[in-house]
Amino acid sequence: MNTILSFRFALHRVARGLALAGVVGACAVAGTSTASAQATAGKVFGKAPAGYSITVHSDATGIGRTVKADAEGRYSAAQLQPGIYTVTLKQDDQPVAKHLNVPVTVGRGIEVDFKCGEIKCNQAVATK
Repeated sequence: MNTILSFRFALHRVARGLALAGVVGACAVAGTSTASAQATAGKVFGKAPAGYSITVHSDATGIGRTVKADAEGRYSAAQLQPGIYTVTLKQDDQPVAKHLNVPVTVGRGIEVDFKCGEIKCNQAVATK
């Protein structure tokens, strides 16, 4: 009789373990979708001449971020609050080109590219 009780006890433990694993798995999946639904920032990314600085600045809030283009000419400025930004390409802290009125929205990225063939990357531009 002890053998039957031991088998039932073991079967009961396995069933509880499987049920617990199912609940934990369901919570993990639900938690993943909830986290992405609660995003509060966006980003600006794109291509620029390698080594140049890119400044993303909001005149409305005064918030900004400066990043550098990597060796392949890619950059990304993340965790930006929603709003309208000016994206400025700089060489040696001198503005070279600007993209005005760039909209940043929650949970999304916007691509802003700078191409040296269309702008004179070796010459600074006059700014206000």
